[in-house]
Amino acid sequence: MKRIEAIIRPMKLDEVKIALGEIGVTGISVQDVRGAGRQGGQRERFRGADYLIDLPIKVKLEIVARDEDVDEIVETILRHARTGETGDGKIFILPMGEAIRIRTAESGEDVL
Repeated sequence: MKRIEAIIRPMKLDEVKIALGEIGVTGISVQDVRGAGRQGGQRERFRGADYLIDLPIKVKLEIVARDEDVDEIVETILRHARTGETGDGKIFILPMGEAIRIRTAESGEDVL
């Protein structure tokens, strides 16, 4: 099993969520996050004054998937989250040691 963490633009969340549902992804966690990478900050104007927002708002998706499903999930996220501009985000793929369903105490891939 693997854990896929994708940090994307908030405006792309619905599109990515729908696309993941279409390929059969049923479990997903979403968090609002702030962070900076190559995009750095962005300037915004409020009441005539310029402000530098150095930690732009992003959305973090977390998905636990079977090893054989990871490539399709990553390709789906790439296809639907990409705008082609700096700040589109990143995808991280991590090994997943164990998963346990609380209600039944099942473990392993049966939980997914």
